[in-house]
Amino acid sequence: MNAEPGPAAGPNIQVDTDQPAPPVGPDGGQHSSLREGNQRVDSGVAFMGNVGGDFTYLNVSAWTDEATERILKPRLREGPYPVEEVRGRLYGFVEPPAYARCRKALDSRIVLLRARAGTGGRTAAFALLAERHGEGGVTGLDAMADLSAWRPKASRGYLLQGLPPASARSLDGVRLAGLAEALQGAGAHLVVTMAQDARLPSDTSRWEEVHAAPGPREVAERRLRLMVAEGRLDSPQLAAALGHLAAPEFIDYLSTHPLPGDAVDLSDGLRQCVETSTPTGAVLEELLTGTEDAARSALAKARHSADAVSLMAAVALLPGQDRTVIEQFAAAMRPLIGARAARTGQNATSEEQPSDVLGPSFEDRLEAIGARPLVPRSSSADRYRYPVQPIVFSGRHRSATLLRHLWLDFEGLPDVLWGALEQLRYQPGLDVAAGEAIGQVLAHATGPGALTQLHRFASSGDRWRRRLVGVALGEIVQHPLASGAVKEQVRRWSRSSAVLRCTVAETCAGSYGLARPAAALKLLDTVLDGCSPELDAKLRSAVSFALGALLTEEANHIEVLETVTRWLEAGRGTPRHSLAVHVLHSMSLSTFPQPGTPGAVRMSLARVLERHPAQGFALVVLGLDDPATYDAVAQELGRVEADPDMFQKTAFDQFLSELSRTARQRRGVIRFLLGRRRDQANTSRGESAS
Repeated sequence: MNAEPGPAAGPNIQVDTDQPAPPVGPDGGQHSSLREGNQRVDSGVAFMGNVGGDFTYLNVSAWTDEATERILKPRLREGPYPVEEVRGRLYGFVEPPAYARCRKALDSRIVLLRARAGTGGRTAAFALLAERHGEGGVTGLDAMADLSAWRPKASRGYLLQGLPPASARSLDGVRLAGLAEALQGAGAHLVVTMAQDARLPSDTSRWEEVHAAPGPREVAERRLRLMVAEGRLDSPQLAAALGHLAAPEFIDYLSTHPLPGDAVDLSDGLRQCVETSTPTGAVLEELLTGTEDAARSALAKARHSADAVSLMAAVALLPGQDRTVIEQFAAAMRPLIGARAARTGQNATSEEQPSDVLGPSFEDRLEAIGARPLVPRSSSADRYRYPVQPIVFSGRHRSATLLRHLWLDFEGLPDVLWGALEQLRYQPGLDVAAGEAIGQVLAHATGPGALTQLHRFASSGDRWRRRLVGVALGEIVQHPLASGAVKEQVRRWSRSSAVLRCTVAETCAGSYGLARPAAALKLLDTVLDGCSPELDAKLRSAVSFALGALLTEEANHIEVLETVTRWLEAGRGTPRHSLAVHVLHSMSLSTFPQPGTPGAVRMSLARVLERHPAQGFALVVLGLDDPATYDAVAQELGRVEADPDMFQKTAFDQFLSELSRTARQRRGVIRFLLGRRRDQANTSRGESAS
C-alpha cells in the first residue's frame, strides 16, 4: 500500500495580463474604434486591424508583477477524481489485514473506516471503490457535508475523507440505513474515513471497520518488484535489494517505523543503493535523519547559533531553491533572530568566540546542518534558463519536520520567518516552494488565529506574495480538519479589498480551485461582484489566470464556459461583462489563454464549437449580439466556414441552421447572417464576371 502521495507538479500556466476594455459609448460601441484610428492602451500591447503572418505576444505587465505559474495538483477533491490520480494512489497497493472484511462490508453500500494517520486508510478506501466502479468512478465529497441529508447523484463510488467529530456524532443507525437505501437505488457505494478514536453512536457498528496498516516489508518488496516490471531495476539488482531488505538493520528499522510511507521510503533508498553502490549505512542514516527525534536533536544542537538556525530555516522553508536564494534568506534572518534573542534576554551565542573575519564556507555550514548542494542544472521555472544549484537536506522529510518544529514550537519564530521572507526579492519558484511548506505547517496549527498570519502577504501589492498565500491555502485545505476554516477565510476575502480579492483568485488558480471547481467559479463570481466598472488590471489578470488554470482539466471545461456565458449576459460595463468580453475576444482571435502565455490547454472558439457545441453556440449568439465582440466572433466563424476540416468537425451547416432560428430575437445574429449572404453574393458576382 502506498503512503499518501504528495501533490503532483502540474503544468506551467502564465497569467494573462490583459487590460480593461475601452469604455463603452452611449451607442454600445467602443470609443476606441478602428474607424477613429486610435486605441487606448494602459499597459501591455495592442494590435489594430489584421495581423498578417506570425507575431509574438509580449506579456509586458508580467515583468513588473512576477510569480511562478506552476499549478500544484490537489490530493483531496470535492468531485470526480481523474483516472491517473486514482491509478497513482493505488500504485504498489498491498491489501491490508482487514481488506477482505471491508470488501464484504461494502456490500451493504456503506463502510465507515477507522484508521490511524499514516496507515494507508485513504489508499484502502480508494482501492475499495475502484474495485466496484473503476479508476474513473471515484468522487470525493466535502468533509463538512451533512451525510444525513446528502444523497448520491450517480452510480459511482463516493469517498468522504476525514469525517469531522461533530458530523460523526450526528450519524445514527436510522440515518445510515436511509442513506444505504438511497445508495442502493443509485447503484452507488460510500466509504467514509475517520480517526481511529472517533466517537459514533452505538447503533452504527454494523457499518464500521477498523483499518490496520499492511506489513511494511510486504509494501517495500511489492514496490521493488514493480520497479523491475517497469525496467527501473534488473533481476540481479532486485536480488541485491531484497537481500538488503532482509538485513538485520533494515528489519530493525521497519520494526520501529512500520507505516506504509516508511516502507516506500526504504524501497526508494534500496533502489538507489543497488543502482549507485551507495553503502547501506548511508541509506539508513538518510531515513533516520527525517524523524521527529532527529529534528528535535538537530534544533537542540543548533539553538545557540543564529547562523545554524537561520540556515536550517532557509533550507526547510525553501527546499530545492538555488544556493543564492538560501544564502539571502539566511542572511536576512540572522539579525532578526538576534533581535528576538535580545528581547527575550538571550544571547545568540553561548560564549564569546574569537574574531573570524572570513567565517566558515557555505559548504561547511551546509554540512554542519546536514544539508547538501545538488548538481547544478538549468532552471525550468522561468523564461530565462539560467543555471541553479538546488540545496536540500540529506534526510527524507527533514525539511517538513524541521520547519514544523521551528514554526510551531518556538515563540516568536513565525514572525522572524515571515520577516526574512518579506525581505527577499522574487525568485522563480520561491512562492510555490515557500507556500507549499508554510501550508504544510499551518495545517498542523491550532486556534482561531492560525490563518491570520497569512494576511500580511495576502494584502501585499506584490503578486508573488499573494501567490504564495494561494499555494499555502491550497495545501491547508487538503487537510479535512482545517478545510472549513480555509473556506471561511477565502469567502471573507472574496468580499474585501481589491488586493485580497486578487489573492482569492490566485487561490482558485491552483490546487484549491482544481479540488473544488464549482466552488472556485462561485468565488470568482463573488470577486467580480461590487468592483468598479473599470476593472482593476491586477484583478482582471488574477481571474483570467484562475480560469486558465481550471481549463487545464477537461472535466472543468463546460462549467468554465457556462460561467463565461453568464458573465457575458451581465450588463455592459460591469466587471463580469468586461472579463467575459476578454475571454471570448481571445478565443475568437487566437486562444484563451492568449498566445505568449504558457498553458496546458488553449481553447479557441472553433474548438469549443467542435467539442462543446451547446456551450459554443450560446457563446456565439451572445458574442454576435454584443458590439464589443461582434467583429472577433464573426471573423472566427468566417475562418471556420472557409476551412473544410473545421467546417465538418463543427457541423457548421447545422450550426448555421440553428443560428437562423434564433435570428428573430437577436439583431447581432441578423447582422451576421445578412453580411454572410451579402459576401456570398458578391463572391458569386465576381466569379461570374471573371
